[in-house]
Amino acid sequence: MLATLEKQMRRVNQIDICFRTVGQGPALLMLHGHPQNHMMWHKVVPELAKRFTLVIADLRGYGDSDKPRSPEGQSAYSKRIMAQDMYELMVQLGHSRFSVLAHDRGARVAHRLALDHADAVQKMVLLDIAPTLAMYRQTNEAFARAYWHWFMLIRPTPFPEILIEHDPALYLRSVMGVRSAGMAPFTEEALAEYERCLGLPGTAYGICEDYRASAGIDLEHDAQDIERSNPVDCPLMVLWGKNGAIEQCFDPITEWKKVATHLQGEALPCGHYIAEEAPDLLLGKVVPFLSSVSV
Repeated sequence: MLATLEKQMRRVNQIDICFRTVGQGPALLMLHGHPQNHMMWHKVVPELAKRFTLVIADLRGYGDSDKPRSPEGQSAYSKRIMAQDMYELMVQLGHSRFSVLAHDRGARVAHRLALDHADAVQKMVLLDIAPTLAMYRQTNEAFARAYWHWFMLIRPTPFPEILIEHDPALYLRSVMGVRSAGMAPFTEEALAEYERCLGLPGTAYGICEDYRASAGIDLEHDAQDIERSNPVDCPLMVLWGKNGAIEQCFDPITEWKKVATHLQGEALPCGHYIAEEAPDLLLGKVVPFLSSVSV
């Protein structure tokens, strides 16, 4: 269903963002993770579209969205900038208030979106992450082995970009295939789309700049919010895979309680790629949460 929807582009925040939209009801922004694109939601879109107006977008640097170069000494991929992209996209589409469902890198963008545009975000579901600042501060051997790419991708350009561009398909399988479920959850059609987009000019650079920002300017922004007692104030659900590194290396609920005021969450019996490994379980949690009326 997702692949049959018209692919659209909108100029926001001085770049072009690729997205598809479908459904009826309250607006729901859906943001993907690394090294994927918006097609990762294909198993849950048909059901969600019955209840929500979906805006399914590619983050800057990923998919068919623009991949701008960062100015000298600055980052064009801070989560603040990436969140601004999505805020402007939703406003342009007529959604001044909306909920967010986001995975992995998209969930880090969503976290910043809820902080910087609190009046716009009604509810939020974040999949398989702990707060970025907590994860870097608590890095240990087990986490470094599981999330090795976090530390490779932040090396200065062009070293990691060259490695990715040499064999994008190998890189994709080296990241996705070593997780608990291997490559089994991914359809051939979805994999082909992930590989296509990973091989586009500028994608390797955009991915690395995303991670470089998370190990730099994003940590500064997150620390400032903690110092200023500026938590996520919308209803927040966090879900993570019981078979993944988030469960094994962190205490997600404890960490999210430090930065969010209205929190619920739990581990699901799957790995990192929840929307593709356990779509029905995900829908069973997300739909009631997003459909309920906030008090």
